[in-house]
Amino acid sequence: MARIMGIDYGGKRTGLAVTDPLQIIATALETVPTAQLMDYLKKYCQKEEVEAFVIGHPLSLDGSDTHASPLVRDFTEKLKKEFPDKEIHFVDEAYTSKMAMRSLIDSGVKKKDRRQKGSLDKIAATIILQEFMEERG
Repeated sequence: MARIMGIDYGGKRTGLAVTDPLQIIATALETVPTAQLMDYLKKYCQKEEVEAFVIGHPLSLDGSDTHASPLVRDFTEKLKKEFPDKEIHFVDEAYTSKMAMRSLIDSGVKKKDRRQKGSLDKIAATIILQEFMEERG
């Protein structure tokens, strides 16, 4: 089986997570500067088989778009063009950053180290991927 990649897309940084080849466990992968994201994805998909992408979809509490929604839509269009053979799924990313911060706190990460937003992004991507896997059953 191939991996599934979770993406927490951001204007500056993008957090990435992947499943194992059996699609049982989601693991934080990397935080990549968004300007370098597509190159990173191309290289990663050349060395690892990726079946699908799961993208965090930014929505307001009432289900409407947020200021980040157009950025995610633009990125999704580029992703479809670059990887036409890959499935793309969306997961509501509401509260994933708060859940990621709670995860860092609960795991004992020092306050100074929690300020590094790259850790937060890849943990948020992992949460997005886990939610997709749970919904899929």
